[in-house]
Amino acid sequence: MATTYFNEEFETLPRAALEALQLKRLQATLERVVRNVPLYRKTFEAAGVAPDQVRSLEDLQRLPFTTKQDMRDSYPYGLFAAPMDEIVRIHASSGTTGKPTVVGYTRQDIETWSELMARSFVTAGVHRGDIIHNAYGYGLFTGGLGAHYGAERLGASVIPISGGNTKRQIMIMQDFGSTVLTCTPSYSLYLAEEAQAEGYDLRGGKLRVGIFGAEPWSEAMRGEIEAALGLHAIDIYGLSEIMGPGVAIECIEAKHGLHIWEDHFLAEIIDPETGRQLPEGEKGELVITTITKQGIPLIRYRTRDITSITREPCRCGRSHARIARMSGRSDDMLIIRGVNVFPSQIESILVRVEGVEPHYLLIVDRADNLDTLEVQVEVGEQLFSDEIKVLQALSRRIEKEIKDMLGVTCTVRLVEPKTIQRSEGKAKRVQDNRKL
Repeated sequence: MATTYFNEEFETLPRAALEALQLKRLQATLERVVRNVPLYRKTFEAAGVAPDQVRSLEDLQRLPFTTKQDMRDSYPYGLFAAPMDEIVRIHASSGTTGKPTVVGYTRQDIETWSELMARSFVTAGVHRGDIIHNAYGYGLFTGGLGAHYGAERLGASVIPISGGNTKRQIMIMQDFGSTVLTCTPSYSLYLAEEAQAEGYDLRGGKLRVGIFGAEPWSEAMRGEIEAALGLHAIDIYGLSEIMGPGVAIECIEAKHGLHIWEDHFLAEIIDPETGRQLPEGEKGELVITTITKQGIPLIRYRTRDITSITREPCRCGRSHARIARMSGRSDDMLIIRGVNVFPSQIESILVRVEGVEPHYLLIVDRADNLDTLEVQVEVGEQLFSDEIKVLQALSRRIEKEIKDMLGVTCTVRLVEPKTIQRSEGKAKRVQDNRKL
């Protein structure tokens, strides 16, 4: 199929022109933050670098990192680079520890965000004739309003259903003829599960595309979602500190890496331990610098998301680099008896096992000074009612696969269907009971 663009000129900029634009915008952003943000004046001076010394994109490595702790220490408005009478929107992160991270948007920032979300929708195969069922949460969380404004900018019809009230969501989806679903990947499976319980088969409806983000998910889980909902499942990436959803997205033509909009963001991959920039293709922590934001520009922000980057041409024709599907977060990484484990690695094993549902919980504890890992996973109704020896054999098989793949010993406990708590937002995958 022929590729459709929202802004073809910028989406297909030749690499040399794109990098020249990036440098020009980076230099202007550096001048802005040093002039208006005390933290950056201090950290740039400490690093011995001034904005006019950044003469190439390679000079980015000379600049200091910005962390989530910097944002918390500057709570609420200390990192804003625009006066409050120019800030038209305020969002905050949904973090569970410490103070939230607060972000402000000027009117131009909202315009930019809306355009990038519209661009992302078109990249995912959405068009102005679609009806978008937006089940991301509205409020301080950026997901709902970010997708909403992008849908309106595109000219599509948007249903601002938000999260919660799942039975009503299913009814609305059926009655209103929704063609696009936006929510977390775990909630999409919950919707499919609840629809089946209500006697609906969402595969027989009009859903055509699902745009899922806000939590890591595996390629295997994509298969589960596409089978359960009968749609193209597209991975979208964003974070409130940088903008919200729409920082990067897969194209429907390839579904192989997420195009990061490099005319607005500079992306690096670093070693999370040393901070050293890694070569293209190597996996590490994603670092992003915003180069068009006015309200709260961030320089070399450490996202803690683990991925890799490639600038190889994509068959969709977009020239922007692609980042790999997130394999987890450097600060969500579990270290169990010296072994690094991400929940998404466990998930990729579980979803390949027939009879096992894509709902699981990792419980980490410590007994006699040794770490223990229990993997609770739901099984289907039919399998759960089977003989105990069948269930025991399945548990041992999963334990062996986890040991073989990840090198970590665990105990697998199969639990009844619908006993693991569901989430309408980000799924809770880990319960760490250790006192670390």
